[in-house]
Amino acid sequence: MLLITGITGHSGKYFLQELIKNNYETRIRVVIRGNDSFDYLEKSGLNIEILKGNLSDQSFLEIALKDVDSLFHIASIFYSVNVVKAAVSNDVKRIILVHTTGIYSKFKSASYEYKAIEDQVHLLIGNSGKSIELTILRPTMIFGYENDRNIYKFIRFADKLPVIPVIDRGKGLIQPVHGRDLGKAYFQVLVSNNLAQEYILSGERSLSMLELFTLIGEYLGKQKYIISIPTQLGVLLAQIAKIVSLGRIDYVERVQRMSENRNFSHEHATRDFNYDPESFNDNLKNEVLLYKERKGH
Repeated sequence: MLLITGITGHSGKYFLQELIKNNYETRIRVVIRGNDSFDYLEKSGLNIEILKGNLSDQSFLEIALKDVDSLFHIASIFYSVNVVKAAVSNDVKRIILVHTTGIYSKFKSASYEYKAIEDQVHLLIGNSGKSIELTILRPTMIFGYENDRNIYKFIRFADKLPVIPVIDRGKGLIQPVHGRDLGKAYFQVLVSNNLAQEYILSGERSLSMLELFTLIGEYLGKQKYIISIPTQLGVLLAQIAKIVSLGRIDYVERVQRMSENRNFSHEHATRDFNYDPESFNDNLKNEVLLYKERKGH
């Protein structure tokens, strides 16, 4: 049996589409939150069992992972230790975790917690004395759904502001990946054997923040004026906003990371399971068109 967490999330829904399209026959158990809608899961045509529960509840996880052979954890990295602990105690043979390239950040505040989580995961598996196949997938900046915190937010930002501020002349490189590419990759990983311990799942190409906003302005049909803000000033403004909002607005890490390159090669994923992400420009253009349609309504 395969257990999946996070299937009602953004990339999880694309994963579900791939399972349906490929007529996946193995029994599936999915864990969803109590308030998640699941009609489409019942109508998927898959051999699927739905459990409602909280990934912070260790007793629930012990029950959820009973009789499970493979675990595909897409939900937050912050639950990884919990699900791995339950997987180990239930003799799960294969674990696939969707984590983040944020672990490579040069900023300790952005990477320290991720590294600590993965250290605990490796320790749990290593100390178990069991033969467990572990694969960690690291998507870059995910986009491709309404109101995503990345590209959709940048589009809305560019549409509303006549002048767009960028950090350090917008030189920082990013490599956004569409959720549809991730759904395909998840399925490819699931049905592949003899994989490495980790893979980066980045978008089709890298581009600078300056190029991104230039493209968004072009697709919006609006001339955009871009001004550069020094990294230190941007971080200071973000810290002030966090203090004034009593922590509700916290963009400090995001501003910090905008000054570093966040582009990563996916050549190993392409080599091992034919990962082939779609054109970024085409997907960005479609995102802008969808944004304009929604705005029109």
